[in-house]
Amino acid sequence: MTRLFRIAIFFIILFFAITNQVFAQSEYVLPYPSNMPGSIFYNLDLIHEKISKYWHFGDFGQFNYNLKLADKYLVEAKTLFEYKQFLLGYNALQKSDSYFVKILPKIIEAQKKGKNVIKKKEVLKKASEKHIEVLEEIGSNVPGTFLWEDEKVPPIELNLGEAIAKSINLRE
Repeated sequence: MTRLFRIAIFFIILFFAITNQVFAQSEYVLPYPSNMPGSIFYNLDLIHEKISKYWHFGDFGQFNYNLKLADKYLVEAKTLFEYKQFLLGYNALQKSDSYFVKILPKIIEAQKKGKNVIKKKEVLKKASEKHIEVLEEIGSNVPGTFLWEDEKVPPIELNLGEAIAKSINLRE
């Protein structure tokens, strides 16, 4: 009986020793990809975003709203780039940038009003680190330039490397 007990204790200790390892570089967690372009629910999500903009009022509300959408569109861009949907990924990256730019001014406005913004700055710093980590991963997996050819429109040259570098600089 003691031998069985010792083996059981060994495996329990081994289990906890293995599962406590952390492989992520940053603590910030990006959301799971939501509805993607082409889905019948994607347009409903866009409508919901427009409406929820007015639901999130105030400096901290706008901070949370813009950060949530910057995260969402970064994950969307990453997913689309993985599936070689470069034009859609490029557009999602541009949307992520447009929302990310709006975050810091909201913190500054809140600070001018005398609000405690220390935690928001920490969240923004962690989010920036995670975004840069994801953007660097994307940059290593996509071509620097890509000629997007569609059937009904003239070809579009996408400077993906430049767009990703701009996004990284924006978050530094």
